[in-house]
Amino acid sequence: MKPTHKLLFVLCPMLVLGFIYYSSGKLHLNVWGQKPHNDAEEATVVLTKGTEVKRIPEVEPDHSEGPIVSSVYDKQGFLLQLDAKLPLELAYKYGNLSEGVCKPGYAAAKMTTIFPKFMKPAPMFLDRNFKRLGKVSNYLPPFGFKTQEKTIDNILTATKNYGLGEELDSLSCKRCIIVGNGGILSNKSLGSRIDDYDVVVRLNEAPVRGYVKDVGTKTTMRITYPEGAIQRPENYEKDSLFVFSAFKPLDFKWLKQMVFKEKLKNIDGFWKSVAHSVPREPTKMRILNPYFIQEAAFQFIGLPFNNGVMGKGNIPTLGTVAITMALHNCDEVAVAGFGYDMNTPHAPLHYYETVKMSAIKESWTHNISKEKEFLRKLVKANIITDLTNGI
Repeated sequence: MKPTHKLLFVLCPMLVLGFIYYSSGKLHLNVWGQKPHNDAEEATVVLTKGTEVKRIPEVEPDHSEGPIVSSVYDKQGFLLQLDAKLPLELAYKYGNLSEGVCKPGYAAAKMTTIFPKFMKPAPMFLDRNFKRLGKVSNYLPPFGFKTQEKTIDNILTATKNYGLGEELDSLSCKRCIIVGNGGILSNKSLGSRIDDYDVVVRLNEAPVRGYVKDVGTKTTMRITYPEGAIQRPENYEKDSLFVFSAFKPLDFKWLKQMVFKEKLKNIDGFWKSVAHSVPREPTKMRILNPYFIQEAAFQFIGLPFNNGVMGKGNIPTLGTVAITMALHNCDEVAVAGFGYDMNTPHAPLHYYETVKMSAIKESWTHNISKEKEFLRKLVKANIITDLTNGI
């Protein structure tokens, strides 16, 4: 045999074996579904039943434990098929409780069943250790407190208290209601039902006096921002927490002046007139954890991330922020006065004024339709109770 033939005789089997080894490696990658290097977010996974679904992209790395890949979840990570019926493990835990008895951990447990990425621990208000909150420390307002640390430190030194108060903080189970400002509250006579809740949350300048029959008398806290705060001191309730939610760096400067009873300065930059004083002692003032704005916007509603900066259509309404806060800090959550019915343009927009529904225009900051979609998920899954059936 010629030398060249001998060489080919040896090389051919080696090439064949090499090809088989290489092919088996490629097949191994396809069988185990490892993440490809290109177009990762659009890659599909073939399930056992032959259904193809897209991977759910994470909104932002800091906000998630990992993507959920399954045909039963939508792009935000919520179950597609929502049911008010309790899963077996929750039915066993809560099914035997008497009607009307507060269910410890119920809202968070139900939320986790339809949104597995939900993590309950999230303090309601900022305290002296606020810098430890990694998910908000690197973002500017409204999604964090970056650049405002010194001002916040100064404010918290004066407020001294960082909870709801000794009586409410000691409750083993808290039932909370978020009272919206919608005209749908009118003539519903829900006042006494609202007052039955342990924690009653009101928003901005929505009044109580004159509307007690429909909205109740109790106010545990009023969440607001500079442009939404009550401007006439006599319109404040006697005893409630003033809870501040910041949407821009300037807002923290305003709060500092309110806390230390300073003369209001530097009002340029507000989009409407703001209160010049807040009739509350510093110990009755709180700063809402900005994480709830961040989570509501990017995790729950799916608004544009915009590099973590306020932009067109990526700010949730204060009502949805308050609901998000309650999901983390209350055992049962209800709402009233939520929902805009654009099919009734002549209906009152708010329960306390004559402005009509038709006055709503497309908002630069909010996405009402996507927000309503999220709230409907909560109602359909019986995570929140809607007393006015407006969502």
